[in-house]
Amino acid sequence: MQTLLLKGNQIDEAGAILRKGGLVAIPTETVYGLAANALDGSTVAKIFEAKGRPQDNPLIVHIADISEIDNLVAYVPPVLYDLADAFWPGPLTIILDKSDLVPDEVTAGLDTVAIRMPSHPVARKIIRAAGVPLAAPSANASGKPSPTTAAHVIKDMDGKIDAIVDGGPCEVGVESTVITLAARKPRLLRPGRITPEEIEEVIGDELIIDDAVLGRLKEGEKAASPGMKYKHYSPSADVVIVKGTLENFAKFVNERAGEDAAALVFDGEEDKIKCKTKNFGEENDDLAHAAKLFDALRACDDEGVGTLYVRCPGDEGVGLAVMNRLLRAADFHIEEV
Repeated sequence: MQTLLLKGNQIDEAGAILRKGGLVAIPTETVYGLAANALDGSTVAKIFEAKGRPQDNPLIVHIADISEIDNLVAYVPPVLYDLADAFWPGPLTIILDKSDLVPDEVTAGLDTVAIRMPSHPVARKIIRAAGVPLAAPSANASGKPSPTTAAHVIKDMDGKIDAIVDGGPCEVGVESTVITLAARKPRLLRPGRITPEEIEEVIGDELIIDDAVLGRLKEGEKAASPGMKYKHYSPSADVVIVKGTLENFAKFVNERAGEDAAALVFDGEEDKIKCKTKNFGEENDDLAHAAKLFDALRACDDEGVGTLYVRCPGDEGVGLAVMNRLLRAADFHIEEV
């Protein structure tokens, strides 16, 4: 298959491909998504094939207007409109009980559907041009770091999908926050740019943090959201998260690092480390950590890094999302020093 490379203004071309049952990688404010008609199960199945994605990992449905949600869900609770007023369009995904219109391929057989309205103007224009809501997980090979540039998508998806729309680098850099309103109380399933504190301020209630945000799913437990079940976001390198002071981190790394090792550190710490380094912002800048994380992980693959030692970030605010991604990239390998 020849993959077309489209510019951000080639909206009609992208929409036509999607209407015909094709796959198009589109830019969003979070990461690039691999989009298909969310109402066509056979088309959605192509996403899983292109990505090598496990069939029991649900997808997120992307809409361009709040009115589209009525056909996708069985019931719209009033709090959804409060959340939409506060955060849509934007990087918040909301899970609700699904309608019969949503095929099982989208929901991995669950009775719920995850929905969001991206804020990236190109994404919303493409949804409108397609004329249907779009199912769109990250546009990468399953398990690898998510793509935040069109070049990342090309590396993983060239020859596997119909088109890639280049809308420039993604602003947020990690996937959307996912909450469920289909449980007894609102629950955070995946952290992102919208923080638990911001959501609680809108809903006027506690947002329960699911145990799987910073831990593994329990044996036999189904993944209710993308990004919960499997080792995710991982480069080919073995990733080791190291908790401790800079001095202890440097000592730990310098004593162990081989020729193919690298360290992911905060700005200004590079001269303490003897192996090659990557940085992902100042120590307390969680927004920078999110924006730079996947690019740094992908650069390790480009450079043949065998082991990546990561300075452990904080888990407050957007740092919770960064820590969530790192834990899965490292398959929960943490060293305390």
